[in-house]
Amino acid sequence: MLKQYETVFIATPVLSDAQMKEAVAKYTDYIKAKGGEVVYEEDWGLKQLAYSIDHKTSGFYYLIQFNAEPEFIQRLETEYRRDERIIRYLTVALDKDAAAYAEKRRNNKLAKKEAAEAPKAEETVNE
Repeated sequence: MLKQYETVFIATPVLSDAQMKEAVAKYTDYIKAKGGEVVYEEDWGLKQLAYSIDHKTSGFYYLIQFNAEPEFIQRLETEYRRDERIIRYLTVALDKDAAAYAEKRRNNKLAKKEAAEAPKAEETVNE
């Protein structure tokens, strides 16, 4: 039975945008290839770390919510450990309350994004 998970990883700050997108694509493709389903992705961008990790004080944060078999998590975290671009990661299983909150959060972000894009579409029509 598929369970719902959320993983956040921090990538090294020396990556270019293309390298960061490549790293994200690697893990989303890995999840899909192993029978998982990516539900949501969110790029949190470059943020300062609370403490230095490997002499780095900032990192690129990225969130992936997905459904997968429980046995898959160990393999995913092994992939994180092997990748030198990833400096930290955390994967948690979502219970029903956390899953409901995550869905509500996704819907709010989507509504805000659509509301922000709507005035732009009206401006191009009016011109």
